[in-house]
Amino acid sequence: MQATIAPPEQRVLMHNISWETYERLLAESVENPGMRFTYDSGELEIMVVSLGHEQPNRTLALIVEIVSEEMGRNCRDTGMTTFKRDDLLKGFEPDSSFYFANARLIRGLEEIDLHIHPPPELVIEVDITRSSLKRFPIFAAVGVLEVWRYDGERVSFHALDGSTYRPIQTSRLVSPMTAKQATLFFQSSRSADSIDWKRSVREWVRKQV
Repeated sequence: MQATIAPPEQRVLMHNISWETYERLLAESVENPGMRFTYDSGELEIMVVSLGHEQPNRTLALIVEIVSEEMGRNCRDTGMTTFKRDDLLKGFEPDSSFYFANARLIRGLEEIDLHIHPPPELVIEVDITRSSLKRFPIFAAVGVLEVWRYDGERVSFHALDGSTYRPIQTSRLVSPMTAKQATLFFQSSRSADSIDWKRSVREWVRKQV
């Protein structure tokens, strides 16, 4: 077993890891919510979440929730739920995940099994110092429709197109939100009071409709 340490994101990349070992590590980490696992055909990445990583995640998740509420769309936040498919040898824990059209299908569930339940329709990825593009094939394989990615400077939206993702300007699931506006809202969240910031997001949405 080989391991490569990848600072400063506090990531560990491990090679030649069996599916059974991946599941055992998942089970052992249940009481440590600060760790997130990504698995792809024997490659296992373990990430320790920092405050600098989590704050952008929660800000973008709030944008999703506020816009959905203002637009009257059903939205269910499933957070960093573990999603995995042993037949595909792929598993991931997104920074945040959401269901929209399929929200009713996972209502009340304590565990999501991708063999019988639909995948999340939207995931949020925060990658401040390293690209998450290699994670995109994992999302595509299980059928995630849209990915919001923050790279430390800006927010970008990506929509599933066949087996790959292509950049889009306006979210298909959280319209009328655009990647440019999401970036502006994230930047303003750093200095604005929480109540004022949420109000500004709501007012922007209402002006769009």
